[in-house]
Amino acid sequence: MKNLSQMLKQAGELQTRMQAMQEQLALLEVTGSSGGDKVQVTMTGKGEVRRVRIAPELLAAGDAEALEDLVRVAVNDARAKAEAEARARLSEITGGLPLPPGFQLPF
Repeated sequence: MKNLSQMLKQAGELQTRMQAMQEQLALLEVTGSSGGDKVQVTMTGKGEVRRVRIAPELLAAGDAEALEDLVRVAVNDARAKAEAEARARLSEITGGLPLPPGFQLPF
């Protein structure tokens, strides 16, 4: 029974650390960019877009299709950075233990 008690204690500690990590990710902001930083998208570690900045010269050019592509690339860049940070923080919590394939944080 001692082992079971120890496992339950460790599971509770892991759950507490995971909850703290999720709270930190909600506050974390990452910025993705494209077009040589002419388009910047800032989002939280949980994937919420906070800001979109577009250089005035891109708006003046009037090429909507190119602008749409640059925004899409910047969003994907920000998302990749947020996911990388989440993985790094999760790795710290789990001590580098490999997680099952397809394991996703509850965002």
